[in-house]
Amino acid sequence: MAIYVTKPDMPPLDLFTEKLKVIWDSGQITNAGPVHQELEERLSSYLGVPYISLFSNATLALIVALKALDLKGEVITTPYTFVATPNALLWAGLEPVFVDIDPNTFNLDPTQVQRAITERTSGILPVHVYGTPCDDNQIKQVAQTHGLKVLYDAAHAFGVRRHGRSILLDGDLSVVSFHATKVFNTAEGGAVICQTRDLKQRVDRLKNFGYISECHVEEAGINAKMSEISAALGLLQLDRVEQCIAARSLISQCYHKHLRVSDRMSIHEPLGDFSRNHSYFPILVGGPNGALRDSLYEFLKAQGIFARRYFYPLVTEFGPYRYLAERLSTPVADSISKRVLCLPIYPSLAENEARKISELVNQFIAGEIKGFVNTRSKSL
Repeated sequence: MAIYVTKPDMPPLDLFTEKLKVIWDSGQITNAGPVHQELEERLSSYLGVPYISLFSNATLALIVALKALDLKGEVITTPYTFVATPNALLWAGLEPVFVDIDPNTFNLDPTQVQRAITERTSGILPVHVYGTPCDDNQIKQVAQTHGLKVLYDAAHAFGVRRHGRSILLDGDLSVVSFHATKVFNTAEGGAVICQTRDLKQRVDRLKNFGYISECHVEEAGINAKMSEISAALGLLQLDRVEQCIAARSLISQCYHKHLRVSDRMSIHEPLGDFSRNHSYFPILVGGPNGALRDSLYEFLKAQGIFARRYFYPLVTEFGPYRYLAERLSTPVADSISKRVLCLPIYPSLAENEARKISELVNQFIAGEIKGFVNTRSKSL
């Protein structure tokens, strides 16, 4: 049976059916119904944040958050992310400016941000990659010095705390993803974390066409509301999330125990005083040309193990952003993207499966696998 890099956690079907019956009986399946409101309240309490606005997905949440902050012109961000991050900037009418990442955390490098600021810069969009917190102190200092807004793409960072405080409280706004692949999911979904009631009200308005009353549209909004059905799934998932994170932690421990670190393979796990949600398990393989990493990727796939090269290629190699390539210098991000491989990790992954994956990785890295030919190596 195939093993994928992740697998959605699902609650017992009978419990979900019970939630659906309540929704069916109410006759309300969208427009911030009682289930939606309950999930907002419970998530706000669980995450330790003052205000949260639920969305149908995190990409729309990013777009609306950018609009809510009234950003114009250029926004500095990272090339080492999922393409939804810069796509949201384009959809919001903004120009992404890509700068390099920190070699230890893989997050946006604040010193590179400082150098990239121009008179057209209005904001910074860092990403908490793999749930590792960005250096908010330095980013905040740069932002305050130049009068910039900070919006965190916290898609990976559900439940992560630094010094006991949610990192979703960093910046002016934060956006978290509830996609099926995430630690906490509502099948599709996301949220904007707001620091003030006023921002929460504006975000809520923008995700509901801009309405402020039945007959009054204040500004051009969009339809990005989470349905009652997704919210019901979220309530059940929230009951299970601690158990899911604990199960992910056990898989992470298994990899740490059985993978053989060498000069050809290392485990990426930055140090720091923050809680880990174990949303990903990245390793770094081989040298900067990516040949060994890509061969391992193809070998595992041939065994029915579908690891992922998160994030490869860099988003700056995609069509909408390729025009920037000539004036970009992101050597750290480029090197990491050619070496990184995220191994499968999800709550239902069995320990013996994680051990098997570790053994296959060890054998391949050590050159003990004979007869495997990467037929795609030339194209990679």
